[in-house]
Amino acid sequence: MIDVVSNLVDYLLFIFARLNWLSIIDILLVTVVFFVILLLLRDTQAMVLLRGALLLIALVGILTSLEVLPAFSWLMRNTLPGIIFSIPVIFAPEIRRALERLGRTGRFLPTEKIQSHTMQIIDLLVSAVSRLSKRKHGALIVLQRLDNLQEYINTGVKMDARVTPELLLQIFYPNTPLHDGAVIISGGRIVAASCVMPLSTSGTLNPSPEHQMGLRHRAALGISEESDALALVVSEETGAVSIAQGGKLFRHLDMVRLLSILQNFYQPFEPTNKFLAFVLRVFPGLAEQMEEEE
Repeated sequence: MIDVVSNLVDYLLFIFARLNWLSIIDILLVTVVFFVILLLLRDTQAMVLLRGALLLIALVGILTSLEVLPAFSWLMRNTLPGIIFSIPVIFAPEIRRALERLGRTGRFLPTEKIQSHTMQIIDLLVSAVSRLSKRKHGALIVLQRLDNLQEYINTGVKMDARVTPELLLQIFYPNTPLHDGAVIISGGRIVAASCVMPLSTSGTLNPSPEHQMGLRHRAALGISEESDALALVVSEETGAVSIAQGGKLFRHLDMVRLLSILQNFYQPFEPTNKFLAFVLRVFPGLAEQMEEEE
């Protein structure tokens, strides 16, 4: 271990010794290029994809450089060019979802500020959804969690209003200007209404024999596939309440179950082991299984 650190220090000193003004200009130009790219990708889902790709490249680079893994290094050197060209074409949707999940590993659990804001509005949301369900007023409410939804907020009408059941009832009242589209709630406030959500293309709803699940349910699944947001759906035809999260749809929820699900999502299982926390962040389904076992 000491030899490795010593070699690393010697290598860094060798690099710094060879620096001149042309090298500095070269580094600055590369820095400007990356800065512009990151600036263009800011507040978009592409930023999540980029973080995942960089983490994957760094991991593969480290493993390939290790002399104790000659077979793995040989395999990566000979197959990497073919993988780069073939896998993105064949598995484009799967790669997108995988890189998004990988990109989120840099951030573990929500901050206390986010949790406190969300926990304060859960009762208000349940009250509003209950009244919307009884009246059979269709609704789509998206709760922002860690991923930024600014690109979807920009498609709607900015509000920045306090969350109240009465305001949500007014927004989703039939034939009003804002009743179409989704309401996005972030930081304990309604940031925008009538927002356009991406429609799911996974085919999850296709096998269902119930035809009342239309655009709202597809939009809820779509935003849950593109981000870690939680989407509440009230059916306009039946008044049934559903929740979409992680590309899965939980349907026919009563208010007790809805309240329990919302509380569980914003009070996640928190392991004491940091490595286990990292694993659960990459594979969130494991946390649900561990909670069920407890």
